[in-house]
Amino acid sequence: MLLADFIKKGVAALEPLYPTAEAHNIVLMLCENILGTKSYTHIVEPKYNIDRKSEQPLAEAMLRLQASEPIQYVIGRSDFCGRSFKVNGSVLIPRPETELLVREAIKIAGRIQRMRIPYGKSAEPVRILDLCTGSGNIAWSVALGVPGARVVGVDISEAALDVARSQDFSADLKASGALAPTFVAADILDSEQEFNYGSFDLVLSNPPYIMEKEKPLMRKNVVDFEPAQALFVPDDDPLVFYRAVARWSQRFLSPDGKGLTEINEALPTETVGVFRDSGFSEIDVVKDFFDKKRFVFYMK
Repeated sequence: MLLADFIKKGVAALEPLYPTAEAHNIVLMLCENILGTKSYTHIVEPKYNIDRKSEQPLAEAMLRLQASEPIQYVIGRSDFCGRSFKVNGSVLIPRPETELLVREAIKIAGRIQRMRIPYGKSAEPVRILDLCTGSGNIAWSVALGVPGARVVGVDISEAALDVARSQDFSADLKASGALAPTFVAADILDSEQEFNYGSFDLVLSNPPYIMEKEKPLMRKNVVDFEPAQALFVPDDDPLVFYRAVARWSQRFLSPDGKGLTEINEALPTETVGVFRDSGFSEIDVVKDFFDKKRFVFYMK
């Protein structure tokens, strides 16, 4: 089969689920992963023929896609902050808007690191805590973005932690001198548990925040395939994780430290109230590139 024909048929098969442009991108991602082709191969090489050994893997993958399974799970990876992360059904697929949180965290951590340069070898490393780490996309991105920083990622899911620990950035670590994050199993809702990792300059989090009543507004490929434990909170207590994040921050954030958390755009005022009631005086709501209130940044 010609590559161009497969792409045309694949897009048509996915159009009941996705807008045409998105369906087209999904099929191109599949071809790149299985065939090693580029997004333009079918254009510059109109006679490009798919070899027989690749036809079955493509067909099986298309069946998964037609069942609404996200392309990231089908190919086992997702791009985030310019790197490719391993993902599977045990972890959320990293979202582009979360990259803004990472960029801000890297900027702040880099500033702290530069301020400590005069202390030479006795300088304390920048310490960063990532709550609800999932695939480790935030923890790894910040660790690699601030070589020398010590990052601890926490999650309740052992399956998610297996994914986080399996991320292979060995070449990046070697080239930059960065330190791999430490990943720890813990339930952040148990905010009084023993946690012997010292204090942190930054506390980052992207906790579950979607209310159950918002499910009907969401795509089938999210609701049916991404882990509900990492997505949803009860309608009668939608801020449960933010109270926990605030308590962890009370306990482990250094006096001059800063917290950055992703939030439900429908509850910015209520989320600010949680951190204010927890004793944080400097609190800012920050919008994402869709102009939605997406983050709360806070300090003691």
